[in-house]
Amino acid sequence: MATFLHRIGRTAFRRRWLVVLLWALVLGAVGVAAANGSGPQTTNVTLPGTEAQRANDLLEKQFPAANADGANARVVLRAPGGEKIDSADNRAALKATLADVQKSSAHIAKVSDPFAAKAVSATGTTAYSQVTYSVPDTELTDRDHSGLDKALESGRDRGLTVEASGNALRPPEESHTAEVIGFALAAVILLITFGSLVAAGLPLVTALVGVAVSMAAITALSGPFELNSNASVLATMLGIAVGIDYALFIVSRYRSERAAGYDAEEAAARANGTAGSAVVFAGLTVVIALAGLAVVNLSILTAMGLAAAGAVAVAVLVAVTLMPALLGFAGERVVGRGRGRFVRRFLPGRAAASGPTSAASATGPTSAASATGPTPTGPATGPARAGSPETGLAHRWIAYVLRKPAKVLVLAVLALGVIALPATRLELGLPDDGSKSASSTQRKAYDMLSQSFGPGFNGPLTVTVDNEDPAVARTGAAELGTSLKDLGDVAAVTPAVFNKAGDTALITVVPKSAPGSDATKELVGDIRSLADRTGADSGARALVTGTTALNIDVSDKFSKAIVPYLALVVGLAVLVLILVFRSVLVPLKAALGFLLSVLASLGAIVAVFQWGWLKDLIGLEQTGPLMSLMPILMVGIVFGLAMDYQVFLVTRMREAYVHGADARTAVADGFRHSATVVTVAALIMITVFAGFVGSDDAMIKALGFGLAVAVAFDAFVVRMTIVPAALALLGNRAWSLPGWLDRILPHVDIEGEKLARAEPVPPLPEQPGRRPAHGYSGRG
Repeated sequence: MATFLHRIGRTAFRRRWLVVLLWALVLGAVGVAAANGSGPQTTNVTLPGTEAQRANDLLEKQFPAANADGANARVVLRAPGGEKIDSADNRAALKATLADVQKSSAHIAKVSDPFAAKAVSATGTTAYSQVTYSVPDTELTDRDHSGLDKALESGRDRGLTVEASGNALRPPEESHTAEVIGFALAAVILLITFGSLVAAGLPLVTALVGVAVSMAAITALSGPFELNSNASVLATMLGIAVGIDYALFIVSRYRSERAAGYDAEEAAARANGTAGSAVVFAGLTVVIALAGLAVVNLSILTAMGLAAAGAVAVAVLVAVTLMPALLGFAGERVVGRGRGRFVRRFLPGRAAASGPTSAASATGPTSAASATGPTPTGPATGPARAGSPETGLAHRWIAYVLRKPAKVLVLAVLALGVIALPATRLELGLPDDGSKSASSTQRKAYDMLSQSFGPGFNGPLTVTVDNEDPAVARTGAAELGTSLKDLGDVAAVTPAVFNKAGDTALITVVPKSAPGSDATKELVGDIRSLADRTGADSGARALVTGTTALNIDVSDKFSKAIVPYLALVVGLAVLVLILVFRSVLVPLKAALGFLLSVLASLGAIVAVFQWGWLKDLIGLEQTGPLMSLMPILMVGIVFGLAMDYQVFLVTRMREAYVHGADARTAVADGFRHSATVVTVAALIMITVFAGFVGSDDAMIKALGFGLAVAVAFDAFVVRMTIVPAALALLGNRAWSLPGWLDRILPHVDIEGEKLARAEPVPPLPEQPGRRPAHGYSGRG
C-alpha cells in the first residue's frame, strides 16, 4: 500500500496540472448531472416488514383517494376571548378566511367546512379545516406558500387565532450557517497549528472540493433513488470533518519529510505513502460502518449511510490524489515560518527546538525513514528518539499514564461509565409537530388541537380490517369496532369505512392520551392483541398503524437489527485492523473503547435533549424523545470515526515497536510523535460537528451535539488515555499474532517499512527550482 501510494503521490506532484484538471472535470460533470437530473428529496419514512408498514401499504392500495400524493394542510381556527366559533361574526370571519385559503393556490382541490364535517371542539371555541392539494408538496412553489401564509394572516386580522400544520406549509429555509461556523473554526485551528496560511488553506481547499463533488452527486441521485433530505446534511457534516482531517495528516507528514531533508517531490510522495496509507485504511473503516447501516433495511437510514459513506470515500480520493498535486503548487510556502503558540506548548521539547520547519515531525503515523535524513541507509529505531530530553505536554501526559497505567485505565473507564448512565433512560420516537419550535405555526396548531380536542387527537391510530370475502371483512370490522370502544384509553372510535370492493375497512381510533405517552403505547398493544383474537374468530386480518404504532415498530426493528449490525461492522473493521496492526488484542481493545465512547455520547444526548441539562446553552427549545434512528446512526458514525484515531495513533506506536523499541517505549514514542496531529484533528472535527448544534432541525442538532462529544470522548479519553494505558499493561502481548494467522494474512505496509528500507536513487535530472530527490527507488 505504501509503495503504491508513494507512486501516486509522486505522479500527482509531477503532473499536478493534469490532476487538477481531472478533478475540475469530475466536479463539472457531477454539477451538470445535479442541475439536469436532480429530483426532490423525500421526507417519507418506510419500515419494510413491519405491521404498521403493511397497514400503510394496504391503505395505499385499497383507499387510493385517502392516500393521494397531494399535499395537505390542516388550518386550526379559534374564536377570540373564549367566544364561540359559530357566533355570527366569528362564523363569517371563519368562512372568509377559508375562502382566502381556497384562493391562495390554483392547486388546492378542497377546503373542508368545519361545521359540515363536525370538526368543532366540544367547547365550541375551536374548529379545523382540512385542505387538500392536487399536486405533491415538492411541486408547490413559493407563490403557493406565500398565498397560504397571507390567507392565514387574513384570519388573524379578522380577530381569530389561526395556525396551520401539514406538508403544504413553507418548508424551513435551508441554512448553511453550521457549515460556515465549523469551517471557520477549523481554519483558525489549522492556522494556529501550522503557522502558515498556505499550509492551513490546503486542507480547507481539498475538503471543499470533496464536499462539492459529494453534494452534487447526492443532488443528482436524490430523485431516482429518493434520498432523504437529511442524507445531504449528514454527508456534508462528515465530508467537511474527515476531508479536513485526512488532508491535515498528509500536509503534516509532508512538512516532516521536508524537515528531514527531502526535496518537495520526494516529501510529497513519502507523505502520501505513509500518512496516505493510514488515511485509506481509516477511511475504509468509516465507509464500512456507514454502508453497513443498510443491513437494518430502513430506507431513510440506508440512504443516509450510503450518502455519508460516499462523501468519506470521495474525501479519501481527494486527499491522496489532489493534495500531492496542490503541494507541488504551494512549494516552500507550505513549510511556513512558525507553528504557533498552541503547537509549541503541546509538542515535546526536542521537537520544538528543532526549528520552524519540523512542526510535523511529531505528526501522524510516520516511518522511521523520516528521522534518517535525505539518504537513508537503514531504519531508525524508536528508542533513539525516545531518549531525547522532552518537556512538552504530550511527554508529561504519556509519562504520567505509563507510571500509573492501571489507575488511569480504571478512572477513565469509570468516568465514561458514569457519563453513559443516562443512556439507560433513552426514549425514542418519530418527529411530529409536537417536537417543533414553540414559536412555529405547526407547534401552535398542535397545541391548539390538543387543548380543544384532547391529547390523543394529534396521534390517531388507524386500524385496517380486510379479507378477500367482503362478508368476512364486514363481520370482522363490526366485531372489532364494538370491542375497541371497551378499551380504557380510547376517546373515540369512528364507524368502519369500506372501500368500493367492500373487502377492506378503515377504523380510526382516537386515544385519550398523547401520542408519545406510555398509555398510548399500551393501547397499541391492546388493540393488536384484540385484532389477533378477532382475526382468529372471524377470519379477517386486522392491522394497526399510526404515529405510536410506527414508533413501536421502529424500536422493535432497531432492537432486532442492532446485534447483526454490530457483528457485521465491528467484525469487518476488526479484520481490517488485524491486517493493519498484525495483532488480535489491539483491534479488540479498539472495539471495546468504541463502545465506551458511543455509550457515553448517548448518555450526554439523553441528559441534554431529554432531561434538558444545559439546553439553554445550545439553544434547545423543546426536550423530548430522540428520533428512533438516532442510536444506530450514532453507532455507525462514531465507530468509523473512532477507528480513524485508532489507526493514526496506534500505527505510530507499532512502527516504533517493529523498528526495535520495547513495548513500553514504543507506546511513549508513538504517542509523542502523533498526539499533536490527533489532537488537532479531533479539535477540527469537534468544531465542525458542534457547528451543526445551531441547526433548527432537532435531529441534526442532536446528531451534531452527539458526534462532537463522542469525538471528544474517543480522542482524548479513549485513544489518548485508555489505549496507551492498556497497551502498557499488555506489553509485548499487545503486538503478538498467532503464527498460523500471520502466515495466511497478507502483509499491509501501512507504516512505510518498504520506503524506509528503499535504496537511494540517482538524482533526477535537474530542473529550475528543484533539488535532487532522494529515497525510494521504486523496487520496494
